[in-house]
Amino acid sequence: MPEFIAPPCYAQITIIFEDEHLFIINKPSGLLSLSGKNPANLDSVHYRLVQDYPSCTLVHRLDFGTSGILLVAKNKLINGQLTKQFQDGLVTKTYTAILLGKLTSQQGDIHFPIAKDKNNFPYMKICFETGKAAHSHYRVIESLMHNGMPTTKVIFTPITGRTHQLRIHSQQINHPIIGCDLYTQAGSHALASRLMLHATSLSFIHPVTKQKMDITCPSPF
Repeated sequence: MPEFIAPPCYAQITIIFEDEHLFIINKPSGLLSLSGKNPANLDSVHYRLVQDYPSCTLVHRLDFGTSGILLVAKNKLINGQLTKQFQDGLVTKTYTAILLGKLTSQQGDIHFPIAKDKNNFPYMKICFETGKAAHSHYRVIESLMHNGMPTTKVIFTPITGRTHQLRIHSQQINHPIIGCDLYTQAGSHALASRLMLHATSLSFIHPVTKQKMDITCPSPF
C-alpha cells in the first residue's frame, strides 16, 4: 500500500474544557492526532497544540477520520495519572456512528479478538489465535436514509480500546461505518465524504480535584 499522505485540514481545533492541569478538545475529522514521519504529515493535533502548550501530551488518540473528544495533559505527571485510568478501565467513552444497513436489534454486544495484520499495514484483523479480546456495545438511535441507502445511527460504547475496534467490529457484523476507507463493503466508503464516527462523551476522574468529569460533544451528523 502506498504511504498515506494526509490532505490539508483547514478545520480548527476547539477547546471544550481547560484548567491548569489538562484540557479537552474537539478534534476535527481529517486531522492526524500525531505527526507522521513523512514531513508532509507534519500537521496534527499535537503539532498545533504545542505551539501554545509546549509541554502538552495526548492522553489517547483518535483515528485520522474520527472527530470529537480528545483528552490532553499539560504535563507528564498528569499524563501518567490519566493514562493509568485508561489502563485500569476507569474511563468511559461513547461514540456516535452511522452504519450501513438497518440493524435488526436495538442494542447488542460485539466480541471479536483483534490483532495487527502484519502483512497489510495499517489494517487490523480478527484473529482468534493471536488477537486481543475486544468488546463493543452498541445502541440504536434511529434508522436513516443516506444518499439513497438505508443506514442506522448508533451509540457505541467500547468496553476495550483496541486500534480500529469500532470500525472492524462494525464490518464484522456486516454493518460497516459509512465513509470508512479501510473496512468497507457494498460501497459503504462512497456514501459519505468522511468517516462517520464521532467521539461523543468522555467520563473520568480529574487527577487533581478528584471530581468526576462528564464531558460531551454533540455529533455533527
